[in-house]
Amino acid sequence: ATSFTVCLMMFFTACIGQSVPVYLSEMAPARLRGMLNIGFQLMVTIGILCANLINYGTAKIKGGWGWRVSLALAAVPAGIIAIGALFLPDTPNSLIDRGYTEDAKKMLRRVRGTDDIEEEYSDLVAASEESKLVSHPWRNILQRRYRPQLTFAIAIPFFQQLTGINVIMFYAPVLFKTLGFADDASLMSAVITGLVNVFATFVSIVTVDRLGRRKLFLQGGTQMLACQIVVGSLIGAKFGFTGVADIPKGYAAFVVLFICAYVAGFAWSWGPLGWLVPSEIFPLEIRSAGQSITVSMNMLCTFIIAQAFLPMLCRFKFMLFFFFGAWVVVMTLFVAFFLPETKNVPIEEMVLVWKAHWYWGRFIRDEDVHVGGADVEMRSNGKVQAAKLP
Repeated sequence: ATSFTVCLMMFFTACIGQSVPVYLSEMAPARLRGMLNIGFQLMVTIGILCANLINYGTAKIKGGWGWRVSLALAAVPAGIIAIGALFLPDTPNSLIDRGYTEDAKKMLRRVRGTDDIEEEYSDLVAASEESKLVSHPWRNILQRRYRPQLTFAIAIPFFQQLTGINVIMFYAPVLFKTLGFADDASLMSAVITGLVNVFATFVSIVTVDRLGRRKLFLQGGTQMLACQIVVGSLIGAKFGFTGVADIPKGYAAFVVLFICAYVAGFAWSWGPLGWLVPSEIFPLEIRSAGQSITVSMNMLCTFIIAQAFLPMLCRFKFMLFFFFGAWVVVMTLFVAFFLPETKNVPIEEMVLVWKAHWYWGRFIRDEDVHVGGADVEMRSNGKVQAAKLP
């Protein structure tokens, strides 16, 4: 029964992970899309922190039944989400797609705070009309012109899990206990990493629409790589391949410091951006299929990493940090060369960004670009410009 309950919780968690980022991206104005979307990740990190605090408290209940209290309390946020969803308005995209054009205009004026919405509205209508021509989004997403979006729908969640964050967040008590902390202190250390996660996510909220997605990806990747090298080296110097050593508290605290720095780097880069970027790159006609692939890939990789971690830890010992560090190098280079900047770009005009990219532009023909009542012109420098037709 417990296993069924956990599986059911994971199913609904996946549903939320699929719908919330897309909903926020469709509702938010382009200039604030990153900040508002990362609010979702902030709530996730606060939830992780609350869960750690609850686990810390219920672990002290005598009789060994505290885990039941911890699991039952998950019904509280679930109830809030279920009731709150009843009051959420439909997005303008959804209203247009179902034929409620006037309601869509009203909603667009409401969420934008202005009556000057005709240009964005025409983009939404054009996207809706094109999406109606697609009857099989799962088949269409395999077409050549959607190759950039499909690649990132798979690559971003794949790389996000290979940052090694789940090694820290899922097994923080094990790691900290190995470093010499007592049982209670190991749970408290998980709480500490949760606090770092929350505050670092605020950094991402403040900077994502100013610095852009690429800079946060690159900075976070560099910081995580440096911390993984330091942590792996410090643990390797003491434990070696035997896995047995007595280390001073100060030494262990130094390792924890770099683990927290690693968590901070993840929390303002791959953590929130791993959900933000996929939610803003798909055109309407393949958006549901693309986001489904992203969430499914995330869950699959999370499962694989969780199952493989302990056997890998037993075999690789401290080298496990270098293993994930190598993947951080790969994903950082991937972002540097293949991810275009998406900040302040309306979702319906994102195809122009792909068309202008040095690599992905070859997959998109001029006739594949439809942005409202705009024609597409290629400038001499290779940039794409949408010019309104007379």
